[in-house]
Amino acid sequence: MEFPGKKVSELILSELKREIRKLKKKTPLKLVIFLVGESPDQLSFIRMKSELGKRLGIKCDVEYLKNIPTYEQFMRCLKKKYQDPETTGLVIQQPVPAQLSTSSFYDYIPNEKEIEGHKKKSYFVAPIGLAVLTVFKYVFGKGKVDRSLLVDFEKDRSFFKRMFRNKKVVLVGRGITGGSPIGRTLSEMKINYFSVGSTTPEPEVYIKEADVVITAVGKKIIDPGLLKPGVVLINVGLRRENGKLRGDYEESEIRDIASLYTPTPGGIGPIDVLYLFRNLIEAARIQKKRK
Repeated sequence: MEFPGKKVSELILSELKREIRKLKKKTPLKLVIFLVGESPDQLSFIRMKSELGKRLGIKCDVEYLKNIPTYEQFMRCLKKKYQDPETTGLVIQQPVPAQLSTSSFYDYIPNEKEIEGHKKKSYFVAPIGLAVLTVFKYVFGKGKVDRSLLVDFEKDRSFFKRMFRNKKVVLVGRGITGGSPIGRTLSEMKINYFSVGSTTPEPEVYIKEADVVITAVGKKIIDPGLLKPGVVLINVGLRRENGKLRGDYEESEIRDIASLYTPTPGGIGPIDVLYLFRNLIEAARIQKKRK
């Protein structure tokens, strides 16, 4: 069964609009996005965020640093924006060029404005992790598209603890934009999982036994012959093939094996972006209380 990503996205969008109507009367929202270097794929991701911001009535300010700055120059740009009282939340589009490839700049962003959940004691859960948990709630919950699908990190703990007590979860990929934040989210929710990376010996052994496989690689890695019948497949990785977006598995190959799979495009990606804006709304609430 294909996960109804479009319907779930529409549901979350309507909930965000409702929350924003309550806030915007007194609290304007502004998202600042940093893009370093030139990457067509990253530009498309930023367009997705900007377009969603328009639909929600949220201002999106894109800081496009075409020429790669030094670390010190980048920090000055960040500081200028995160110290601006009009900035509600700040995003650094990953991956950044190798010469800036460090997570240390997140340490300087105030907790209430670092909405991607990168900091060790972040106020926010990684949006991509929340998107994966939403798929879990759909497939292991009521199987209905309604408000109960939205993740409440504290209230949902007992649900996930009960649902995953006897399930084997395998997470393939450890990158900064996918596997790492998803793994962190699963750990925070006390969901046990096995992490498979490029150096893992015989990864097929773990995939064969998995009840849930989450892929975050960006190339075709799933051999349908390795999958357990009834497996749940969640794809986060993206690749281009003949000009079209594809995930880490061929949907035509796994459709009759998986009990549920997320499509690409139209699966996890839009939900990830919606949760980013949900974190932005929460950031506005936190900042409002501190004024």
